[in-house]
Amino acid sequence: MDQVTPYLALLGFLLRALGFLVVGFAVGHFTFGNYKNSEWQVKIALALGFFVLLVGLTAFSSPGSAGAFALGAGGAYFISMMPMRAPKQSS
Repeated sequence: MDQVTPYLALLGFLLRALGFLVVGFAVGHFTFGNYKNSEWQVKIALALGFFVLLVGLTAFSSPGSAGAFALGAGGAYFISMMPMRAPKQSS
């Protein structure tokens, strides 16, 4: 059993980082998607909530998990800033 434990620990670290990457992308996509069309009160709430979550994860999770969250949120930011394609019109 002692030979399997390091591999399971590595698998756990990778799954945790992947989970934080997905959660970071989801929270970032929600925040940046709703930020554009909201009133100023909602914009303040979204920005404060997102940054408080980022600070909380930085303080209470491992550096790899916080970095994966930040990478996911950064990916969501770049995707939200891409121009939207116009829908094709069928004739």
